[in-house]
Amino acid sequence: MKLRKSSFARHVLLISLSLLPFPLVATPQEEIATQVPAARAILDAWQAKNPERAERKLQIVLWTPADREPAPRHRERLSAALFDIRDFYAGEMKRLGFGPRTLRFDHAADGLINIHLVRGRGPHADYKRDSGNAIRSECQPQLRAAGIDPDRETIVIFCNMATWDPKQSTISQNSPYYAGGSHRNGTAWQVDSPILDLALLEKKEPLVQDGDYGKISVGRYNSIFIGGICHELGHALGLPHCREREDENKHFGTSLMGSGNRSYREDRRDEGKGSFLPLADGLRLASHPVFCGSVKGIDLPATAIPADLAIRREGEGFVFSGTVTADPPVYGVVAYMDPEGGGDYDATSTSAVPDAEGRFALDCQALASGKKAELRVVFLQANGVASGFLNPTPFRYPYSVDCDGSADISLIKSRLTLAPVADALKQNNKALAKTLLARPALRNDAKLLAIAKRLIESDEVRRPPSQTIRSLALSDLPPANAKVGYGKATRDRLPEDSPLLISGGKLFTHGFYAHAPARHEWQLDGSWKSLEGFAGIADGKDGSVRFTVEVDGRQQWQSPVIGSGKLELFRIDLTGAKSLVLLTDEAEGGRDNDWGLWLDPVISR
Repeated sequence: MKLRKSSFARHVLLISLSLLPFPLVATPQEEIATQVPAARAILDAWQAKNPERAERKLQIVLWTPADREPAPRHRERLSAALFDIRDFYAGEMKRLGFGPRTLRFDHAADGLINIHLVRGRGPHADYKRDSGNAIRSECQPQLRAAGIDPDRETIVIFCNMATWDPKQSTISQNSPYYAGGSHRNGTAWQVDSPILDLALLEKKEPLVQDGDYGKISVGRYNSIFIGGICHELGHALGLPHCREREDENKHFGTSLMGSGNRSYREDRRDEGKGSFLPLADGLRLASHPVFCGSVKGIDLPATAIPADLAIRREGEGFVFSGTVTADPPVYGVVAYMDPEGGGDYDATSTSAVPDAEGRFALDCQALASGKKAELRVVFLQANGVASGFLNPTPFRYPYSVDCDGSADISLIKSRLTLAPVADALKQNNKALAKTLLARPALRNDAKLLAIAKRLIESDEVRRPPSQTIRSLALSDLPPANAKVGYGKATRDRLPEDSPLLISGGKLFTHGFYAHAPARHEWQLDGSWKSLEGFAGIADGKDGSVRFTVEVDGRQQWQSPVIGSGKLELFRIDLTGAKSLVLLTDEAEGGRDNDWGLWLDPVISR
């Protein structure tokens, strides 16, 4: 069949193909042209039925220490910067096809933004970069007195913490500078200074010496710090970090939620292409109450339920597909491909829109070679909820990329194969889980079948082994005592919806969950000769722990501090041993996310 080479015919073809359950290799412009109309059709139709409109506005605060006056012309400067940021978001949303949806502000009678001035309780010396929560708590009473509930609004707090020396042209920031939030609420902490001024953004001179960025032009300073306001606002609105793909960079510049805070409006100085919003970010903002003016279902929980999930190789990357059902409906699916290291700043994104049957396909090609990575899938619901974002555990999938750029998706395949068994157990339907063992995908894979059986039997009482057994998984030997620092002590699984024992990018058959501080101990009969296995942190957790093995009250082995992605092999002599203790202790930064694991430990005679 021949197609006419008209733009109309191509547009119709692209729209039709976008609704099929396989991906279309497309340019960024084609992705926008196909996905945005389909997403808007779902989103706009849901919001139009029994609408609940509200003009949600950003609430702006200037907080200053007790011994400092606000920097000169703070209302004029901050209003100008925020109006420019409003125009940036409006322009990007319009370019993406969502219309000029953007930020809204509370205007005073003079046309400037109404900025709440809050004086801190202490002097400048009492506050540091990590004082964000203390500063926010000082702002809350004044906001509540003005009829603003800080827990129901998106708030921007400018902190008057910068130190500017006009004679030396030096400036330093000792200010909170971070943010977080969702469609319901959020807070962004920013820094104000006398030279934070939109009027200076186009200036290549004079130069200033910044405490963090060195000698830069005053224009570059304002790109960084007005761009920083724009970037942190993104976090307060619910956007994660996300860098640009190579094809996006070619057309649009630098992703705002990557390092786009530093390139903001640099095109006005002819120093680059400037910053832009990727389609993934535009899709997420399209349903935010501040942007769309709808508060319908704002307090409804996340309800997206994915099913029929599958993954296959496509080119050097892969395609992740499935179906999703939800009420309110899902109007977009976003995936982040996040390579190991660099936090999530170097994650790239791709997106899809479910068809009428809820089918979607995510084409994941922008991968980092030679690295372990994680695929995070987020389902966008029409009421603004991002399922799998605030509670992302169920929709996180580890994979790796070879040095030649080819994706290794075997771990995701294994997890998807085991998912029906895990889902049945989550529903307390052990009978169904046992019937699923007969599925060919499990029956034909000895390791996955063994893991599935252990998941089913993880809460069952196991009998002591007979004297004829030469080697045994340690989790088959009933412990005398087991305590963990968080949650329930479990064997052969994690105590959460994603129960698989995955660490260092590897899937293990058996072992122990040992969130620090943890202690597992056994009384032995002296007949065992050795113990060996691995110790690590559960993938997806960023804690750090130290593992110790004690035999008959004496330390026989201790690991170095182990962080995410690292595995440590241990071999222990148990000759004549009467007691065995496995200890997991917190190491650095407290015990948050210290999800230690003892993996495939085996005792032998």
